[in-house]
Amino acid sequence: MKPLEGVTVVELARVLACPFAGMILAELGARVIKVEQPVDGDETRGYEPFVRQADENVDHLDEDAKAEALGRERSAYFYAFNRSKESITVNLRTVEGQEIVRKLAREADVVLENFPVGTLKRYGLDWPVLKEINPRLLYVSCTGFGQTGPYASRKGYDTVFQAMSGIMSLTGEKDGGPVKPGIPVSDLSSGLWIALGIVSMLQGRQKEGTGAYLDFSMLDGQISLLALAAARYFALDEVPERLGTEHPGRVPSASFLCADGGYVHITGADQHWYPLCSVLGLESLGADPRLQHNSGRVLHRDEVMAALAGAIALLTRDQLCAACDAAGVPAGPLKTLDEVVVDPHLRARGVFADFEHPQSGRFPAIQLPFQFNGYDNPTANRPPLLGEHTDQVLQDLGYNSQDIYALHRSGAV
Repeated sequence: MKPLEGVTVVELARVLACPFAGMILAELGARVIKVEQPVDGDETRGYEPFVRQADENVDHLDEDAKAEALGRERSAYFYAFNRSKESITVNLRTVEGQEIVRKLAREADVVLENFPVGTLKRYGLDWPVLKEINPRLLYVSCTGFGQTGPYASRKGYDTVFQAMSGIMSLTGEKDGGPVKPGIPVSDLSSGLWIALGIVSMLQGRQKEGTGAYLDFSMLDGQISLLALAAARYFALDEVPERLGTEHPGRVPSASFLCADGGYVHITGADQHWYPLCSVLGLESLGADPRLQHNSGRVLHRDEVMAALAGAIALLTRDQLCAACDAAGVPAGPLKTLDEVVVDPHLRARGVFADFEHPQSGRFPAIQLPFQFNGYDNPTANRPPLLGEHTDQVLQDLGYNSQDIYALHRSGAV
């Protein structure tokens, strides 16, 4: 048994943050019914990269043309955030489509949506309406800036929230401009916050017996990640500067260039200082009374970093990692993605899996990072084809074959 078995989620969401949350819930055992627009579905079905067969050459085409040539079932972007779900198509602009969603909500535990503020109210699918249909319903609205406040009607995407939250201002080299992280951190962290909020509400409903509403702002979610940077500002009235891979309050904590062009990231506390210096042949530096405590090393940051960088430049990445491991100094190689996916430790822990897709064949996946004892572990099942489960879900809602045929003919599904 998986921990969320028996929970039904209706996902009225698209692109990344909410679909990521929905996938987490699905692979923890919930039944997640993804509601998509007929014909095109979630627009990420048309996003690169596309899975293609060896004899398919579409490099000369733009993204839309590639999606047209390969079909809308080959997007690895879509695969990454929509595994293990069911897909139905519903035209929410039609009265019939709106009624389908109301019937889904009547039987559901959770409705998850990321429409612009006010959109679902116009369709009669907002929280006040659906809670009358199902008083135990948990309803989550995820928007860029929340349902209230002066920014509520603004539009935004991941990098906008990175910029407005201050995260981007903290990221980059010392003397360079702001840099976005290499992953969509605002979208991904929002998906995690949403999943946590839903699990919390499910637990609360067990005690109270009634439904609840969650107004989640993606900008708010990013502000919560500033905890350490904000603590520095609150305590010292200091606006943190960009430091590359260095840490504002700990030395050493940085990535160092090695003799072979690789990098190693080293982070050490006071007890690691002398062992690190010994590994590097810098025993006199390690014994310097000024540098025995982190505060002293922070004060003399430039001197310490220059000495470490010079010694590390004489060792290869693997040599340095092996020496640090032997001395008990926390360190790790900076790996590229192709190195990560063959890492023997990750392979041994089952971090990577795959699924069989009817159009793309066998395709790799990253498992959810949960290793349970007492529950079944999450499994990465294939993402659904567009509208793959429409007829079955409609039958489950009480529609007969004539009703379903009429809904298809009218464009409601």
